[in-house]
Amino acid sequence: MSDVELVLRSTRVITPEGTRAASVAVAAGTITAVLPYDAEAPSGARLEDLGDDVLLPGLVDTHVHVNDPGRTEWEGFWTATRAAAAGGITTLVDMPLNSLPPTTTVDNLRTKQAVAAAKAHIDVGFWGGALPDNVKDLRPLHEAGVFGFKAFLSPSGVEEFPHLDQDQLALSLAEIASFGGLLIVHAEDPHHLDAAPHQGGPKYADFLASRPRDAEDTAIAQLIAQARRLDARVHVLHLSSSDALPLIAAAKADGVRLTVETCPHYLTLTAEEVPDGASEFKCCPPIRESANQDLLWQALADGTIDCVVTDHSPSTADLKTDDFATAWGGISGLQLSLAAVWTEARKRGHGLEDVVRWMSSSTAGLVGLDRKGAIETGRDADFAVLAPDETFTVDPAALQHRNRVTAYAGKTLHGVVKSTWLRGQRIVADGEFTDPKGQLLTRTP
Repeated sequence: MSDVELVLRSTRVITPEGTRAASVAVAAGTITAVLPYDAEAPSGARLEDLGDDVLLPGLVDTHVHVNDPGRTEWEGFWTATRAAAAGGITTLVDMPLNSLPPTTTVDNLRTKQAVAAAKAHIDVGFWGGALPDNVKDLRPLHEAGVFGFKAFLSPSGVEEFPHLDQDQLALSLAEIASFGGLLIVHAEDPHHLDAAPHQGGPKYADFLASRPRDAEDTAIAQLIAQARRLDARVHVLHLSSSDALPLIAAAKADGVRLTVETCPHYLTLTAEEVPDGASEFKCCPPIRESANQDLLWQALADGTIDCVVTDHSPSTADLKTDDFATAWGGISGLQLSLAAVWTEARKRGHGLEDVVRWMSSSTAGLVGLDRKGAIETGRDADFAVLAPDETFTVDPAALQHRNRVTAYAGKTLHGVVKSTWLRGQRIVADGEFTDPKGQLLTRTP
């Protein structure tokens, strides 16, 4: 213990064994011990007594669109990682599209890494992309350290990232399975989307009708069939349709290598509350009805849904028009995700241990980050310090996102992040940030 530099003490530390009073010892950016609460700090170590604030592992958000370079006016590594840090997130994995170039070749990956390196306030990893014409690039990207590959089964919204049809999905998935990779999928069936009514205009009910549940359900069924046939590992992104849950549960029970995420906006916002013309609520798949939301929460509780991520997908304010058909679809949620989920979770009888499992340990496990996602010996000393009973009202002007358009404006949320720590260094406290200290992460071979 002679090399311990820092001890964080709290009456409530969330560990894999449960919540307890403890002192957490840190040396060289790593947790070296989880000690009894009243353990004496080693000589020379700095003691930070957090009182009754909760010490939890830094969150790991595996679904973030940073859009840098190329559409940096939408977001950027500097602003995205500051927003994440302010919300208790210490690791994010960047999606391969909406930036220019997309992360679909090793050269493009290197371009994004070079841009991110000096701007990252938290640790950053990268997904690759699976396109109709880049099967040859998948293995090189895997070997270069991407955490897996994103594919769309319906149009993505940007022309440089086309979707896969079922034959192209089979080819890409077979290649990814051949080297033990992971395919993560935006699962909406284009034929069902085309057949749905498309009226356009400001009415949210019309937009909701244009993205029916059966589009998700069919695409997920097709993905499960492909994964079963190839014994491939697949992950369903941003599940919003509760109708797909029985199919997912059955596939998991059958041994299909399937994981599933949902997002804070599906768990905390409902179709019934979306005002007409309020396209800050637009995302694809869409925010659905409250009864659907109840079933998503049940699926989180029973493990059918594995994790919760933001799908932070920002744009400039001018793209959020009052016509749901033409407005950019995406919710900005990095800074508010922990508070939003905790606010609803506590109403439904869940504890912070559940939130940590959904938003830190399960997401770290999804991408194989075995040094993240828990407060235990040998892990990175990444922490969020949370006052879980304190509340705040969301003021868009107080957000760190580059474009401060938010569906949470005016909402009162529980859970104030007092400070965030990365490898034993406090990177934000009470709204004050250090210089960027994030590292670029690659998949462990």
